[in-house]
Amino acid sequence: MYFTPTELNGAYIIDLQRFEDNRGFFACTWEANEFATQGLSSTVVQANLSYNRTKGTLRGMHFQHPPYAEVKIIRCVRGSIVDVIIDLRPDSESYKRWISVELSAENRRALYIPEGFGHGFQTLEDDTEVMYQVSQFYTPSAADGVRYDDPAFGITWPLPVSEISPKDAAWPAFQE
Repeated sequence: MYFTPTELNGAYIIDLQRFEDNRGFFACTWEANEFATQGLSSTVVQANLSYNRTKGTLRGMHFQHPPYAEVKIIRCVRGSIVDVIIDLRPDSESYKRWISVELSAENRRALYIPEGFGHGFQTLEDDTEVMYQVSQFYTPSAADGVRYDDPAFGITWPLPVSEISPKDAAWPAFQE
């Protein structure tokens, strides 16, 4: 695996090291020692799959409060998405900044998201599936979010929103 730091402290794009032959290729997508060598959390307690029927579907912006804050590793395994993360750590030099990364079945990239980040994505194709590896169990009492269109962040989404859950549409405006 190749780990490329992003402009947000602690977030990484992960590309596969492919071993190719006439059959196709083999690549390791998860290896705890490699993550630890990079100084990244190697704890995974849960893996999730999100299926999205419609292009333009938006999920987010989600996070969990401590002590249930999660590291997430996101990979699109069917179709494509624009994945967006926001640094919500007040003591970070990249506080309130966001980035977007295209993840697709074709590019096979993953995004490593540290604790303290808001996370969401928008589908770029119909019938898109996204895999999550997370470091904490989902804890409803710790779950929270910020609005996907909150002017405090000014996120630019690539498409008009075709689908969004009532919960995600109702997150309150960001509070310092």
